[in-house]
Amino acid sequence: MKQKNSVQVYLSQLPYYRWLIFASVAEGTFMSSLSASSVNVALPTITRALETDVGTVQWIITAFLLITTSMLPLAGRLGDLFGRKKVFCIGFIGFMFGSALCSLASTIFTLVLARMVQAFGGAALMANSFALITDNFPKNERGRVLGTIGAVVGVGTMTGPAMGGALLSILDWHAIFYINVPLALLGFLAVYFILPPDAVTDNQEKSIDYKGAAYFAIMMCSFLSALSFGAKLGWMSLEITSLFLLSIVFFMLFIRQEKRILHPMLDLQLFSNKPFALGNISGSLSFVALFSNIMMMPFFLHDIQHMSPGQIGTIMSIYSVFMFAIAPLSGVLSDKIGPYALTTTGLGFMAVGIYFSAELSSSSALLEIIFAQGLIGIGNGLFQSPNNSSVMGAVHPSKMGVAGGINALSRNLGMVCGTALAVAIFEYRRQGFLAGTSAPSAQDISTAFMAGYHDALLAGVGYAVLALLISLSRKGYVEGGKEA
Repeated sequence: MKQKNSVQVYLSQLPYYRWLIFASVAEGTFMSSLSASSVNVALPTITRALETDVGTVQWIITAFLLITTSMLPLAGRLGDLFGRKKVFCIGFIGFMFGSALCSLASTIFTLVLARMVQAFGGAALMANSFALITDNFPKNERGRVLGTIGAVVGVGTMTGPAMGGALLSILDWHAIFYINVPLALLGFLAVYFILPPDAVTDNQEKSIDYKGAAYFAIMMCSFLSALSFGAKLGWMSLEITSLFLLSIVFFMLFIRQEKRILHPMLDLQLFSNKPFALGNISGSLSFVALFSNIMMMPFFLHDIQHMSPGQIGTIMSIYSVFMFAIAPLSGVLSDKIGPYALTTTGLGFMAVGIYFSAELSSSSALLEIIFAQGLIGIGNGLFQSPNNSSVMGAVHPSKMGVAGGINALSRNLGMVCGTALAVAIFEYRRQGFLAGTSAPSAQDISTAFMAGYHDALLAGVGYAVLALLISLSRKGYVEGGKEA
């Protein structure tokens, strides 16, 4: 991809060329957000259609996030070495192929496997999107551009539930996957013909830390599998303790490998940069909190509020509408005043919104649900754009791919931990309530559900508050000439 094609040569002469680059990269972000939010809405329907349960169906989300999270640092490193455009194009192809397999799945097992294939493409897209954008925009516009990306995420997550609900009403759950196929093809063509060719890199730098990548993947898979199966198998069971021990062993092996190799997969020195480290930690915790709500809310609306898939999709869009409205403004403000006040305020809104969601019940009015989801959307819109700008602005341009991979890694780690912890808390509380009841009544089942739901979301409030405290600690650091 080092030779310019004729279309790219023509487009590069246009005054708005860099915004065409932005649009082509943002299409991948939109597609990923659309897919994720539409899948969440479909979980109750898939649970019924494939005759499974909440603990099993969560693996439709968890498997995707687990593989993506494990592959993100490697995907970012590959982008730095062999070209971000090339790896980004490969990501679209992988996502398209995986989506096609998902649309053909007929069992929960084959669906989870297909989601794992889809995840390899998703990792290549997520790890390189921020780097491609920051490569092509000046520093003084970074907050604005990343704020606009936040709006794109909002549009995707806003469109996904509504589209998913509509497709589920007209067709069946397979439709939410095959809609990704034409979107991925469109994204591939846009990136191929619009983005400038990858710069030529020094062959001496083209070393890949395969051993480090393997250690990291085993560590993440062991840890996240333990989180996901802990409630079902018992936290002190031999299987779960073995998985936790395995994750610790491979974590130590990974750190040792990254310290001794000349060109590591994950540059640990980046974490000595306080704005970078604090931004990633608070960002990860924000997604743990967010996914407590995203995972449990569709089941609450279906099982307790007795809403249809279309209604669930509409309600789940509320969060995205508010995020879409706030994210661009937050990005522009971060260019002027820095990220500190915006990120801290955003996490405060998120904590309050999740708390109100936790307090919902079968008698809650529609406006109460909308209010809670709106607060969460406002909080996430205020937080994400300034936080991403802070993280990406704290590193040298040569490290953008790795930094983008770590940023996406922290985000996905938060998503998968939020999903796993929410389900673990929900199932532990629900099963504990029903223990000893041989024939639970409908009221018993409903009460047990609400007990688990309430505790899972209260834990989400705790994660948001912890993220807020970490974000507070970044005050006084200087980023891009502004105080953080």
